[in-house]
Amino acid sequence: MHKQYKSVSPTDDITVNTENGHLPKKNRYVRKEGHCNVVFRHVPEEWLLFVTDIFTTLVEIRWRVMFLIFALSYILSWLFFGILYWVIALVHGDMRDPTIDPCVYEVRSFTAAFLFSLETQTTIGYGFRGMSENCMIAIIVVTIQDVVSCFIDTFVIGIVVAKMASARKRAQTVGFSTRAVINLRDDHLCLSWRVGDFRRHHLVEGTACAQLVHTTVHTTGKMDVTYEDLAIQQKDIILVTPTTVCHRIEPSSPLYKMSLVDLRKANFELVVSFTYTDDCTGMLHQTRTSYTPPEILWGQLFQEMIRVTKRHYRVDYILFNHTAKVLVPEVSAEDYDHKKQLRPSPRHSPRLSPRSSPRPSPRSHRKNHEKLLKPPTVMVEFVTDSQPEPTVSTSQADTPQNTLTLPNDLTSKEM
Repeated sequence: MHKQYKSVSPTDDITVNTENGHLPKKNRYVRKEGHCNVVFRHVPEEWLLFVTDIFTTLVEIRWRVMFLIFALSYILSWLFFGILYWVIALVHGDMRDPTIDPCVYEVRSFTAAFLFSLETQTTIGYGFRGMSENCMIAIIVVTIQDVVSCFIDTFVIGIVVAKMASARKRAQTVGFSTRAVINLRDDHLCLSWRVGDFRRHHLVEGTACAQLVHTTVHTTGKMDVTYEDLAIQQKDIILVTPTTVCHRIEPSSPLYKMSLVDLRKANFELVVSFTYTDDCTGMLHQTRTSYTPPEILWGQLFQEMIRVTKRHYRVDYILFNHTAKVLVPEVSAEDYDHKKQLRPSPRHSPRLSPRSSPRPSPRSHRKNHEKLLKPPTVMVEFVTDSQPEPTVSTSQADTPQNTLTLPNDLTSKEM
């Protein structure tokens, strides 16, 4: 028994001999925190794509870059309209002749024009500078600046709110276990990992998915990336408490012919994701992570982290990543299923349970049937006149007999 089953941890020294020697270190396709380890180069019209979808671009950039862009948008708009007011005052002659009626009161320099633009766009209104009715062009410029100011404020507020409610921040509160495990469930080899929500506000609904990502590098430098889906037993999850997501290794699974030794030298990446809807914001989120073959523990089982108290269920997240060793065969699921088919079935015990009634044997049943069908025995006794009437003993009277008495005139010939 101990020779067939063994629990193995990633710290155990298991040597795998390959034709090419030691396997080189492989870069992750998806990092542990969920970000894709992909860099794009020489994208055609990259800046045009970013400008076309400016809202998404500003939501995805960092906070410090966003604050710099917003500050520059306000400062440049104040400067642009300040230059317009200064040009209008210069053309109208407000700076040369202080006695004429100006277009804008107390605007006789570029600094005064810039301050007037700032006060107009921010609606400060000190009461020292203001418009006059002498220049229609100045009135039109003030109107345009007010409209532009409303657009800038709306755009900035929308970007900040969308960035604060970004799905990336909510995805950080839903996490996966650092390791995946392989153990026996219902006499089947299963691949399992854990997912849990660290917030008290639970999710509305969620769907778990898993894929095997294979990367093949050819001698010519070409690299192929292939994906294989893994069937999950219960993919629709209501994540109230931490849940163990299970994939049964069946004949349709890509891991069906993979043993412990094959797993140690395999070149794939298990990418798992959990897509869910938040009940507070109603937004759709997705959390991702990946497991490499060294991070898949063979012969391990997640420890129970849910306890039932008198008032509620208690979840201890200290045990979220803790595993325990169990006995699991080192062979592949295909070999294990083949051995199960060759295993002899247990013999039934002849002893009967006290609740079950004994079943009659076919022989006794046949005897009872013949007894019921056996005809009754008829005894015939001849009685004549010269013979005395037979006396019946007490024992014979007590015992019933089938006796038939013939009349006296019946001769033996007629019999």
